Amino acid sequence: MECKKETNLKSRCNCSYPICPRKGICCDCIAYHRSHGELPACYFPPEAERTYDRSIEYFIEVYKTKR
Repeated sequence: MECKKETNLKSRCNCSYPICPRKGICCDCIAYHRSHGELPACYFPPEAERTYDRSIEYFIEVYKTKR
């Protein structure tokens, strides 16, 4: 399978962490965050993503308050 890094960076990846080596490489990003019990940036709205808190607990908190 071919990685579509450039397409991901243009239209899908909202990661704002400037030195992330996995930015735009979704399969690596998901595997990394999953191994740490976290979710990747694309699961979070922009204001929540910028906190760099990728925890599942924070994800739940963010979406509970959005209702």
